[in-house]
Amino acid sequence: MPFDWPYFFSLFSVGAFWRACLTVIQLSLLSWLIGMAIGFLLALAKQSSHAWLRWPVSIYVWFFRSVPLLVLLIFFYNLPQLVPSLRWLLSQSFYAGLISLILTEAAYMAEIHRGGLLSVPQGQREAARALGIRLIGTQRLVVLPQAFRIALPTLTNEYITIVKLTSLVSVISLTEILLVGQRLYASNFLVLETLAAVAIYYVMIVTLFGWLLQWLERRLDLQRRRAATLTDDEVADIRRRLPPPPTPARAVQVPGQPPALQLRDIHKRYGDHEVLKGIDLKVASGEVIVIIGPSGSGKTSLIRTVNGLETLNQGEIVLFGESFLRAGERQSAAFHAGIHRIGMVFQSFNLFPHRTIVDNVLMGPRYHALGDGAAERPAALALLDKVGLLAHANKYPHQLSGGQQQRVAIARALAMRPEIMLFDEPTSALDPELVGDVLKVIRDLADEGMTMLIVTHEMEFAMSIADRVVFMEHGHIQADASPATIRAGGDERLKRFIGLSPEPPQG
Repeated sequence: MPFDWPYFFSLFSVGAFWRACLTVIQLSLLSWLIGMAIGFLLALAKQSSHAWLRWPVSIYVWFFRSVPLLVLLIFFYNLPQLVPSLRWLLSQSFYAGLISLILTEAAYMAEIHRGGLLSVPQGQREAARALGIRLIGTQRLVVLPQAFRIALPTLTNEYITIVKLTSLVSVISLTEILLVGQRLYASNFLVLETLAAVAIYYVMIVTLFGWLLQWLERRLDLQRRRAATLTDDEVADIRRRLPPPPTPARAVQVPGQPPALQLRDIHKRYGDHEVLKGIDLKVASGEVIVIIGPSGSGKTSLIRTVNGLETLNQGEIVLFGESFLRAGERQSAAFHAGIHRIGMVFQSFNLFPHRTIVDNVLMGPRYHALGDGAAERPAALALLDKVGLLAHANKYPHQLSGGQQQRVAIARALAMRPEIMLFDEPTSALDPELVGDVLKVIRDLADEGMTMLIVTHEMEFAMSIADRVVFMEHGHIQADASPATIRAGGDERLKRFIGLSPEPPQG
């Protein structure tokens, strides 16, 4: 029997098919969007440290990924027989199909989202915490945009899967594309022609929405965005209209007043390994403390405890005379109030890759509503000008060199108007020729009177900028002295580490 081409082409003018297409689009889009939202919440719960939250979600994902969709469709459509109060909803095949698809897709979406969440580096969350951004704000502003961009190709593929799965709802008599075709070929027996038309309708829907989602994926692809460097004339014009960059008031330790920062008997363990073994340290206002020591001595752990990135096993941190953080204590109101007074610059920059340079600087002040909204952007541009990067304000982090990214990180921390700055090996990830620009910015901050704790391996820089050099080894502070005292005859182990004394002969 020859293929009936006239009949095949006539099927594309059948109104029932186009109405069925609309039903498929509604069903697939609603299941995809709602399933995606629920799946994200499930993914967050599955990553929770609380077993009472993590285990029920894991069981949900396991169960609904295991049960065939066809079984769910029939079950929910017939559920009013057991629960008559649900008849008003589930007796309508569209809603029975929608609920079945959502429950199934939420389980799959949870795993897709979890993959996206795991792909966002931990440093992104730490950078947000250092800006005082709380959990929900971190998820909304930092994690979710990056995780969604990473997961979008898989989510697009899942939408295509949903479109094809809608054909199963014909078993509960929902008038979708396949059911319209079945009714036609049951009356005229032109099975091949009808199913070919059904296939074309599905292909059209998948092609249209697949193209739209691929367009969205391209829009979110940061690698496709051009590096928009401002011209010299544009920079000069902006500079004329900028306010002067905020300069910290020169901090001076007043006799009788408490120090800016005090660490009391700080202990920190990772499992059975104790990395900090009773650290006591006072930092006066305006002081620059440089912390040095061999790898594994506890320098980075120490500086990370100061702003709460690491919990304390024992001890207390006091900020300007007020308790800031105690061992065993959850982050209190005093902590959240004090964290604004501490800026943090990381070894690996930890800029937010999905935001422009100026938006990186603006994120903290906007989240905390630190000033007049109209003045926020000019103030951020002024800070970028201060670190020599005004021309790059509209670029993205991946379009800058490592040294430029670190200077942006300094500007981002300064935008919070901190009274203390922490630097965790700010030049160790940089090529040697890029180190100088970063060190110059730090030196300028020291000249302005900023209170700073700096972990570094740059010995010459440490001796030139520090008011005191703190030498750590094996989790203890072995020496704490001014550069002049060290040069004049300080601890021999410290002098050898810095390179002021020759190594003893090996015998």
